[in-house]
Amino acid sequence: MPDIGLPELLIIIGILVLLFGAGRVAELGGALGRAVREFRRGLRDEDEALGQSERRQNGQEPGPAAPAGDGSYRH
Repeated sequence: MPDIGLPELLIIIGILVLLFGAGRVAELGGALGRAVREFRRGLRDEDEALGQSERRQNGQEPGPAAPAGDGSYRH
C-alpha cells in the first residue's frame, strides 16, 4: 500500500481549495478539529468514569451514600 507523503497531501489540499474555496476548506478544517477535540474529551471522560468505578469496586473510594430514612417500609 503506497504511503501518502507531503507532495500528495499538498495536491489533495489544492484540489479541495479549487472545489470548495478557501473559506469552506478552512471551515471544514475547524469543524474537523472541534470534532476530534470532542471525541478525545469523550474518551477521557469515559476513562475517568471507568477508573472511578474500579476504585469503588476495590474499596479505595466510597460509593454513593445510602438514602436517609427511618428504616421502616411503607406501602
